[in-house]
Amino acid sequence: MSYRNKTYVAFASEDIHNYRLMTAWRANKSIEFDFTNAHDIYEARDTSTSETIKRRLRERLNNTKQVVLLGSPAARRKAGVGSSFLAYEVGAIISLGLPVVIANLDGARRGKSGTNAPASFADEDYFTMSVSFGPTIIKYALDNYVPDFNSSNKTGPHNYNESVYESLGLNK
Repeated sequence: MSYRNKTYVAFASEDIHNYRLMTAWRANKSIEFDFTNAHDIYEARDTSTSETIKRRLRERLNNTKQVVLLGSPAARRKAGVGSSFLAYEVGAIISLGLPVVIANLDGARRGKSGTNAPASFADEDYFTMSVSFGPTIIKYALDNYVPDFNSSNKTGPHNYNESVYESLGLNK
């Protein structure tokens, strides 16, 4: 179950309001969504040096079991800028071999090549799961894709069929 594993949420700074929304889902008793937030450990302050922040990010990622990346054009762009913290996070995620659920902020249920996901995942043919941004489908992916990640030989981007969304009551 997703709530038992520390979850790292990676995002472009422009998308921080969506990260805050995810933490609000967690706090809402009417929404079945929970995760152990990896951002709650190894705090880094805005006044920290770049090296200190990267060290804290790596410590957080070393202590997580799964990643939700908030997919957006800003995230794709920043992940391609070598000096950005998001680029550092994506590189560390790949090197650690962590499962990645890409939650598309534009509502797309399929990963659109060249729009939301960092190119590094495609370059590495990294097994990711793309979903729309919402608590029900993200929880489903954390509960189902993540356990499959380590035992699978799949590569590249994946997404769920419409029937999965329908079974979760997420009709278009």
